[in-house]
Amino acid sequence: MEKLAREDNAFIRPSPSEGALGGVALRTRETMLLCEAAGYDVILVETVGVGQSEYEVASMVDFFLVLMLPNAGDDLQGIKRGIMELADALVVNKSDGPNQGLAQQTKNHYSNAFHLLQHDGFWKPQILTCSSLENTGIETVWDMILDYQEQGKSHSNEEGLNLFEDKRARQNREWLNTLVKDMLEQELKSHPPVQSALPKLRSAVQENSVTPYSAAHQIIQLFLNKQDPS
Repeated sequence: MEKLAREDNAFIRPSPSEGALGGVALRTRETMLLCEAAGYDVILVETVGVGQSEYEVASMVDFFLVLMLPNAGDDLQGIKRGIMELADALVVNKSDGPNQGLAQQTKNHYSNAFHLLQHDGFWKPQILTCSSLENTGIETVWDMILDYQEQGKSHSNEEGLNLFEDKRARQNREWLNTLVKDMLEQELKSHPPVQSALPKLRSAVQENSVTPYSAAHQIIQLFLNKQDPS
């Protein structure tokens, strides 16, 4: 990161998470669009790797790469099956010096694990090793990403849209659904009649005098001004 920060053609923007898990900011998608509009053709989104953030990032990027450290044995069980199913590639970093053998062993373990998973689509996830210290394997990783893009653009769905653009279209649809949910939640939080009724409804649900469904229905009716808040 220190080396990249000195590059004239690179722009690095820390994004406060604002309470979101894994450091994925609420405006990450908008930031990506802004950078793309500014002419940046390669945009990297980095997470701190706490689980939920990986699922969020996978829904907004073209290529989802999981970076791992050399480990062996029981430590390999720590990676979640869901994340492996999302990954377009897994790269074992720090494959240098005394870690080379362990890095290769880690790669082999993950390769065996990937064989047990089903991956749909045109791309078969790959497992590679690299060393950022010795600058080895980096070009191979980049070539793999370019190959993914090329293969995606050379295959089409039933509507004739290439699979690379089809993935972006599906992500935009998911983004729309997420935005609608988030905006509705914010509207509910700022709606006086709803906020006034919430404590009483929560207590009623807790005491089993009102079902959660009935309470939710009342909240929506209040929000739509179809029910007397009294």
